[in-house]
Amino acid sequence: MKALLYGVRPEPQPVPDTDNHLLRNLAQTPMRLERDYADPGFLLPDWVVTKPRLVGICGSDSKQVFMDWGDETRSPDNPMKGFFSLPQVLGHEVVADVVALGPQATGIAIGDRVVLNPWLSCAPRGVHPVCKACEIGDYSLCSSFAVGPIAPGIHTGTSKDASGGYADLMPAHPSMLFKVPDSISDETAVFADPFAVMLHAITRHPPKAGGKAMVYGAGALGTCAVAILRALYPDVDVLSVARFGAQANLAAKLGATVIGHEPALSVIEQAAAWSGGVLQPSDGLPMAYPGGIDVVYDTVGKRETFEVGVRVLAARGTLVKAGVHGPTFWEDTPLYFKEISFVGSNAFGFEEVEGVRRHGIRHYLDLVESGRIDLTGMLTHRFALESWREAFKTIATQGDTGAIKVAFDQR
Repeated sequence: MKALLYGVRPEPQPVPDTDNHLLRNLAQTPMRLERDYADPGFLLPDWVVTKPRLVGICGSDSKQVFMDWGDETRSPDNPMKGFFSLPQVLGHEVVADVVALGPQATGIAIGDRVVLNPWLSCAPRGVHPVCKACEIGDYSLCSSFAVGPIAPGIHTGTSKDASGGYADLMPAHPSMLFKVPDSISDETAVFADPFAVMLHAITRHPPKAGGKAMVYGAGALGTCAVAILRALYPDVDVLSVARFGAQANLAAKLGATVIGHEPALSVIEQAAAWSGGVLQPSDGLPMAYPGGIDVVYDTVGKRETFEVGVRVLAARGTLVKAGVHGPTFWEDTPLYFKEISFVGSNAFGFEEVEGVRRHGIRHYLDLVESGRIDLTGMLTHRFALESWREAFKTIATQGDTGAIKVAFDQR
């Protein structure tokens, strides 16, 4: 099959003369299109094989392809190294058709159109009994991500065995697949993963009734966050910090107040004015004390976003880290002074929404079918797999291209 393989010797490319480090790194990324890659087959007897239709490019995939690990120069010390294996076929935001069933596969049929829950947790790995996290539906906290016979990997696309959607075929366990209702298009279904990521972050750390929430970043995760807050918490005021014009326009359309992302002083001043926070004098960036924002959902995860977030939050507010970036040092004094809760949010599993507990992807499909969630306008660009460099160039130049969500169209 045709597959876009990461973790291999790259095809020689000229390095462009540009200040855009993403474009420079893209020319050297260890990825190439293999046109005769082995078909995946059934990883275990109860697995199936699917044929991807539409596959979103996740922000984490982009950072990997761009080798955008942040600016911290100390020696690498990433404790996640044992949970990945190379080479990989990336792609975990997948809408696909089921095309083959393993001899023990149940609950799914050939021809089903499905969306992927990518977590390689106990059930897909054949681990029985399942761990305590999987037992309660916290699949992203599974204890078995390095348990064989499937190679280490936390989700589809991070294991050399469980190849992802950037290919003609993709293996999956039936528990990882959700049937897509006929009324929902591929272009809508493809957002199930990023939506579920932010549904987890928000429902586990909800805003106060009648309060104020800030969404830092307006890419796919930030856009989903705004949509969730407006749909499920309509009495909460939402502030969106957007970097690019297309992102800002969509956030405003979804009901957020929108401000720009720089300079940091302006973000703090505008956020304080919007929320009623009182800025205190400082030799550097000021701090709102008291602050007026109850929770910040940070979909970026960089030093500057953390430093702004803790400055504008109310005392005993919450900073939720949902964005993935490289390691960083940052000025965290407001964290202790205002007794702020700084929490991580890792993907999704079963979530409770309005008293109903079910998988985050199922919540997404239900909310779309009911008309309460509409992410029209978030999918801005589609490319054939052969045009993968153009796809990533489009992401690297979002200010010019207006890209929000870019996908590979394999239909």
